[in-house]
Amino acid sequence: MVAAAAGAGAPSRTSTGMVIAGASAGTVFEWYDFFLYGSLASVITEHFFSGVNPTTGYVFALLAFAAGFAVRPFGAIVFGRLGDLWGRKNTFLVTMTLMGLSTFAVGLLPSYASWGVIAPIALISLRLIQGLALGGEYGGAATYVAEHAPEGKRGLYTSWIQITATFGLALSLAVIILVRTRLGEDAFKDWAWRIPFLVSALLLLVSLWIRLRLNESPIFQKMVEDGTTSKAPLTESFARWPNLKLVILALLGMTAGQAVVWYTGQFYALTFLEKFLKIDGVMTNELVAGALLLAVPFFVVFGWLSDKIGRKPVILAGCLLAALTYFPIFKAITVSANPALAAASASAPVTVVADPADCAFQFDPIGKKSFASSCDIAKSTLANAGVSYKNEAAPAGSVAAVKIGAASLPSFKGETLSAAELKTQKGAWTKALGADLKAAGYPAKADPAKMNVPLTVFWLWLLAVYVTMVYGPVAAALVEMFPARIRYTSMSLPYHIGNGWFGGFLTPTAFAMVVASGDIYFGLWFPVVVASVTFVIGLLFVKEMKGAKIED
Repeated sequence: MVAAAAGAGAPSRTSTGMVIAGASAGTVFEWYDFFLYGSLASVITEHFFSGVNPTTGYVFALLAFAAGFAVRPFGAIVFGRLGDLWGRKNTFLVTMTLMGLSTFAVGLLPSYASWGVIAPIALISLRLIQGLALGGEYGGAATYVAEHAPEGKRGLYTSWIQITATFGLALSLAVIILVRTRLGEDAFKDWAWRIPFLVSALLLLVSLWIRLRLNESPIFQKMVEDGTTSKAPLTESFARWPNLKLVILALLGMTAGQAVVWYTGQFYALTFLEKFLKIDGVMTNELVAGALLLAVPFFVVFGWLSDKIGRKPVILAGCLLAALTYFPIFKAITVSANPALAAASASAPVTVVADPADCAFQFDPIGKKSFASSCDIAKSTLANAGVSYKNEAAPAGSVAAVKIGAASLPSFKGETLSAAELKTQKGAWTKALGADLKAAGYPAKADPAKMNVPLTVFWLWLLAVYVTMVYGPVAAALVEMFPARIRYTSMSLPYHIGNGWFGGFLTPTAFAMVVASGDIYFGLWFPVVVASVTFVIGLLFVKEMKGAKIED
């Protein structure tokens, strides 16, 4: 009977194509939405978080994005259990439907101007539903394909699912670029940003049509026939130490590092280009989309390679390369994408000289606090201008000043001013600072004519290649680590803790680190440290499982 199941795991060419297409179609659609929201964080800030200051609003928008990731482990538990009890196919039909309806609803949601505080609450609620659904999607798709794959080709077969995540991003960027260029930037920011969310209804219908044509996994069918399915997958997965140990090792020695490398290369790169290098939104999308499309074939290359040399060497090499090269790569991106900014930072470095007690961590959960000290005014203005700066302590009680090379511009104390007076004086001071920055060579926006586009795409492509190294083999690695009867549950949780928490919170955490430190590269410490920890733990404690029998 086991031999029969193994034979069933080697489908014909036609059925193999349908299996991969069915698992991948839903994954494309579901990642399309997540990438869509991440790419439009700045626009969403204006429509749903306009009741707070701009810096806080952008962090709120990023946190709303991350909220969908925060609940993914809970979705992994709920739907992973259903997948081991109810079947792989039925479970990911439910997750895809939930995701699709929530995505479509975002396109219809009234803004803050219409609904007030209810609007961001409704947005976050939809993000939570999407996150729960996605928490059950990936484990089902990876398990379904791996349980159909012939021996020795699991890495190759499951790598096609990994392609779909990047294809989902590329598709979302393509739709955004098409709508932006056809309708214009003003219309896009006003109302047309909703179109990409509404278009997702077509993707949902196609994905459902494909998945309804699929049969259940042969290995799960065999377990049902033999009566060997788990009666308590949560207990077997997490309450028994031998399997719980594997779950912990899968998280710390594999998926945490994979997640930060992936989200740095595909999400944080977008934020870095647009917010810190001041590159136009459309061009930012085009640069990242182009780099990702050039890197897509490497998902299959590294999936195939993992079938030959093992999952660990490929994944851990990607983590190590990322940890060693992120800082020089992002600095090289600055030089190629905004050379004027790089030159000005080198010739006229900016320093904020202030009493440390005068400087607050500028994030207000209520969104109504005014950061009006001389230090806060200086730092928030520089952050909004995308200018990196260093901090220098000044005597207690002194007024902060911004040093640009040899020049110095004193800030002002705004605590005692009325809201109208503060706005007027800050506007005048911001204008004066802008003039000083311009005189020192700092550009207000990146100049496309001065950008080295091929070199910028190359660096972004290299980041994406690291993504393919860590992500291409990971589905096969996770499937092989856990027994069939609890596979959906066991592999889903470490994957979604890694990608939901370590990956999903990377962009807002790194952005907050940059704002707090003043260094546009400081946020890179987050992925560098996590990738380094994963490399060490994975190297020392994770067992290579390439070629393991997955029928049992």
